Amino acid sequence: MTESLLFRGARILGTTSADILVRDGLIVEVGSGVADASARVVDVEGLVALPGLVDLHTHLREPGYEASETVLSGTRAAAAGGFTAVFAMPNTSPVADSAGVVEQELALGEAAGYAAVQPIGAVTVGQKGERLAELGAMASSRARVRVFSDDGFCVWDPLIMRRALEYVKAFDGVIAQHAQDPRLTEGAQLNEGSVSAELGLAGWPAVAEESIIARDILLAEHVGSRLHVCHLSTAGSVELIRWAKKRGVRVTAEVTPHHLLLTDELARGYDARFKVNPPLRTQEDVLAVREGLADGTIDIVATDHAPHPSEAKACEWQAAANGMVGLESALRVVHQAMVQTGMLDWADVARVMSAAPARIGALDGHGTPIAAGQPAEFTLYDADAQGVFAASDLHGQSTNSPYLGRELPGKVLWTVHRGAPTVEDGVLVERSEEATR
Repeated sequence: MTESLLFRGARILGTTSADILVRDGLIVEVGSGVADASARVVDVEGLVALPGLVDLHTHLREPGYEASETVLSGTRAAAAGGFTAVFAMPNTSPVADSAGVVEQELALGEAAGYAAVQPIGAVTVGQKGERLAELGAMASSRARVRVFSDDGFCVWDPLIMRRALEYVKAFDGVIAQHAQDPRLTEGAQLNEGSVSAELGLAGWPAVAEESIIARDILLAEHVGSRLHVCHLSTAGSVELIRWAKKRGVRVTAEVTPHHLLLTDELARGYDARFKVNPPLRTQEDVLAVREGLADGTIDIVATDHAPHPSEAKACEWQAAANGMVGLESALRVVHQAMVQTGMLDWADVARVMSAAPARIGALDGHGTPIAAGQPAEFTLYDADAQGVFAASDLHGQSTNSPYLGRELPGKVLWTVHRGAPTVEDGVLVERSEEATR
């Protein structure tokens, strides 16, 4: 049994001030003048209260790549960023393509205790794109997998993609596609455009993403199954999703924080922190994906948190690994790119960073409103804070953040998971050794 907590003066979704009483893992009461003599009282006057953030796209690297991240270190990073649940991508070693591996990941998340870890299963065996993985076994396992992806690789074969969509329809699963035509991106290093030409880096054309999205929209429409587009990054991709939704296709899409804020201009210094897949695009693309998120064409923000050891980034651009860490910075970047620009309010942020990703991934107990009777999964955010994003803000094992040294608004002061703080007054709560086993 956890201690009772009474948070006084939180601004629910940035508006109404209210007290939040938490007991035994549940929100017991929300309102004005809430009283409980047995509760520890916490003054959170003016902090924005949001449902616990849910990330549909996290790379935790364990098992197999613990030099980059572990489930424990990755969920510590998640808690520091206001996340109470993350979906773990399957590009581990062994690949999460069987019931045994996804159940192992689930157990590691439960032992860590910083955030719920929901495994994503691979679409194909070993993510090799040759034959379907054990989709049904993973779906019926204790991990109850509902999202499947070969992220890092595109499910390029249209017949395999069709069969995967047909298979998961039986249990209302979803195929999350990494939209990248491998033939159009061989050797690609940076968004194809004026910057890549000037720097002499092989171009990564927008059509490599858009052509796969267009094909998969048609396949999903034909099958009548659910398709999710990972890390959408171009103006053309936004238009394709908008077109598909008008047709009634069961498609959802995500955008990363870095594609909402950063452009390929940052590659001019050959700093590999800005090398990512899909690549940073143009300012025109940034504005288009912001508009798509604001008008509901794009459903969610997902971090694509991709940790790497320092040697994988401290090298020449062409040899560097793709990817950025993003869990600790995501809410602050969305605040800057979308809230400060007036394109989203805090209720919208709760929708795109909590409710919608939980719904897409069929994750019970997360993405729920801050209301009596709901699970105590929420974050309290100081929207008035401002500061330079620093290495001390990172709590995972890797430091490949594109925001180091950049001024960002806001600060997560409290994260509450299963009724207990994982972040308390801006400080990550240290678990006992027994609690992290």
